[in-house]
Amino acid sequence: MSINRIAVLGAGTMGHSIAQMAATSGFDVSLYDVSQEFLDKALAKITGNVEKFLVAKGKISAEDGQAALARLRVSTDLESAVKDTDFVIEAIPEKLDLKQKTFADLDRFCPAHTIFATNTSVLPVTAIAGATKRPDKCIGTHFFNPAAVMKLVEVVLPLGVSAETVETTLAVCQQLGKTPIKCKDLPGFIVNRLLGRLYQEAAQMVLDGVATPEEIDTAMKLGAGYPMGPCELADFGGFDVIQMAQDAIHEYTGLESDRLSIMYRKMLEAGRLGRKNGKGFYDYQPDGSKTPFKIF
Repeated sequence: MSINRIAVLGAGTMGHSIAQMAATSGFDVSLYDVSQEFLDKALAKITGNVEKFLVAKGKISAEDGQAALARLRVSTDLESAVKDTDFVIEAIPEKLDLKQKTFADLDRFCPAHTIFATNTSVLPVTAIAGATKRPDKCIGTHFFNPAAVMKLVEVVLPLGVSAETVETTLAVCQQLGKTPIKCKDLPGFIVNRLLGRLYQEAAQMVLDGVATPEEIDTAMKLGAGYPMGPCELADFGGFDVIQMAQDAIHEYTGLESDRLSIMYRKMLEAGRLGRKNGKGFYDYQPDGSKTPFKIF
């Protein structure tokens, strides 16, 4: 199946990065959000990224940069944004009912051939696809933050997805410059299923007093070759995101081992979200330096 037009839903951190990649990869792109303010901010970021990180560094020519930006249009009207698109990548907030409503709307607005992809990191893709009359054309495309840099895309296969949809999605991801990996629609997919256990165990070790976050990070970097330790990585991802993901997995599986560590709940109660507000397992300074937070 030939894909020429891509619609990206959501102009936030993930959405605007995906839209940027699609435009610079040769696709005609429609970026949708409910807020014109969000779209204006997204356009400013995309323009700045293309000029500063792609054109100025010689990765693409100035002409190609301008052509990419010309292929991008924005809209606050969902129907007009998707009415002539071949492939939709949904990157709206991680709320199942919101994603289901959006997919039901897409089912009404999009051509019959359009493929719907959700960027969910933890929600069941099969449940989202179930809101449509075309589950064979629904799939998961889990990009990683920052989407313009991270090479991996988890292509999540819900029940009922067609082989053509899978192959087309793999081809789209490859044209975006990504390495797609297929996985079943099970809680956590691949990366978050593994990282969730790592986050959980590291937090429990801190809570039990086995070692400090700094000692745990040093051990895993020097002993296991990790580029970042699990506590540093948790700070980078954000405790609120970890809570959302782990709670969703636990609700789905009911396994006690999937229950969020109380360490994260206590950190959130203390207003510590991670690097996003400068307070996590470490305290972060404006110059990029960090110092261990004395937890107990």
